[in-house]
Amino acid sequence: MSDKREKSSDNEMTFFEHIEALRPHLVRGVMALIVVMIAAFIGKKFIIDTILMGPQSPDFPTNRWLCDFSYAVFGDNRVCINQMKFNMVNTALAGQFNLHMQVALATAIAVAVPYLLWEIWRFVVPALTEHERRKSRMFVLYVSLCFFAGLCFGYFLIAPLSVSFFAGYQASPEITNMIDVRSYLSTVLSVSIACAVVFQLPLLVYFLARMGLITASFLRRYRRHALILLCIISAIITPPDIFSLLLVVIPLYGLYECSILLAGRVERQKAREEAAENVAGPAA
Repeated sequence: MSDKREKSSDNEMTFFEHIEALRPHLVRGVMALIVVMIAAFIGKKFIIDTILMGPQSPDFPTNRWLCDFSYAVFGDNRVCINQMKFNMVNTALAGQFNLHMQVALATAIAVAVPYLLWEIWRFVVPALTEHERRKSRMFVLYVSLCFFAGLCFGYFLIAPLSVSFFAGYQASPEITNMIDVRSYLSTVLSVSIACAVVFQLPLLVYFLARMGLITASFLRRYRRHALILLCIISAIITPPDIFSLLLVVIPLYGLYECSILLAGRVERQKAREEAAENVAGPAA
């Protein structure tokens, strides 16, 4: 595949040549997903009962830590969450089987992210210059680290807070909650994956700054707007107390500040590169 692409480097590749070059990467990516999905399907007890059902259990690390903190600081249970496990129901004949398949697929996608990114990088790298190859060499590592950091943040912090708030919320005392298992698991999965995507913000800012589409001064100018937006989002997904709000806002705002520092670093790097080119130009 690489030889074919290198032979065509003198001429622009056609659409079908690109498809032919992409095909083996897609095949390997799909095969990796299938292998991990089968393993996840077999290990359903650990994935569903232990991992996905964890945030609603009193023994979940976050729930236990918050309760210990509450008694140590406040002397009561004001910030204790998920202290009573609730029963969930399935309302569809094939509901549990479909749910099992969806969980296996979601697990496969999450676990296989580094390998899928590596296949994407292998497809793109022949078209890059030597300088671009050196710059993008750590692409897979950085994206994977941000992805799993966000996934853990969503799973260990946002998911239990969201489950506690929505499971305990009452529009009327006359209404009894009968929580569908699909609704619960989709909440845990969607919140965790959404955080994994949000944690790509620094990398997104890096590439936008490299293209000159965003600057550190722009991010600083709208810092207050970003903080207000983060507070609103955090207030929606957390229980109605200031401690839970701060517990979510602070890491997300820290991510925004890291993006500002990263954009500033990119601007300084681009300025040094342009200065070096200007110096090299007259000398040449």
